[in-house]
Amino acid sequence: MMFKDKVVIVTGASSGIGAAAAIAFSADGARVVMVGRDNTKLTAVAAKCTNPLVILADVAKDDDAKRIVDETIKKFGQVDVLVNNAGMSVLASLLEGDMMKSYDTIMSVNVRAVVYLTTLAAPHLIKTKGNVVNISSVAGYVTPVTPGSINYGVSKAALNHFSICAAAELGPHGVRVNGICPGPVRTDFLTNAKYPSSWDDYTTKLILGRVCEANEVADLIMYLASEKAKSITGSNYVIDGGIMVKRS
Repeated sequence: MMFKDKVVIVTGASSGIGAAAAIAFSADGARVVMVGRDNTKLTAVAAKCTNPLVILADVAKDDDAKRIVDETIKKFGQVDVLVNNAGMSVLASLLEGDMMKSYDTIMSVNVRAVVYLTTLAAPHLIKTKGNVVNISSVAGYVTPVTPGSINYGVSKAALNHFSICAAAELGPHGVRVNGICPGPVRTDFLTNAKYPSSWDDYTTKLILGRVCEANEVADLIMYLASEKAKSITGSNYVIDGGIMVKRS
């Protein structure tokens, strides 16, 4: 077990990629800290893990972010891996909807919360020579596939750059920082964001003809967080079924 007794914080752990990651880390012996806003969903995922620390919190709130790290240290005394997975989207564009409300809401979760939680965790990660995995998106590289998702793409482009900048700063202290940029993944993201599409609508846009499952992204998270990736930092890994290379 690569993660036996390692302490792993996973945000957005109540469903999708975060849930898959929490379950996978726990199965590999990690002491998992599950963070989310939906108590019912968190409890259901926690039942599939071994003695996780469950923290009901909104990462966009500074007091909650601080509490996440404080409670982790109080219970386990260390942090080895931080998985910044929590993310969201609110549709709006330059010409339709409330563009600035969408921008502020998205950036507060997808970027600011990641920056602050990483800042809070950094001193503890330095002590353990740990690492950070940020869950971004291929939306950070391409123009919107879904009309009105411009702010989501902007937030993920910012997150990609934050990951490499954080890697540059923390690397000399022995802390690695990497990002993962999924394409379409079967989660409840589309429903939560009120996107008009379904995951099946994306199959024709994927060169491999299939939508990724959350556990596949969890596998990549586990790899990057492990000693197998000890020479990898400042990288943003794409796992998108070929959506960026398909021309039509």
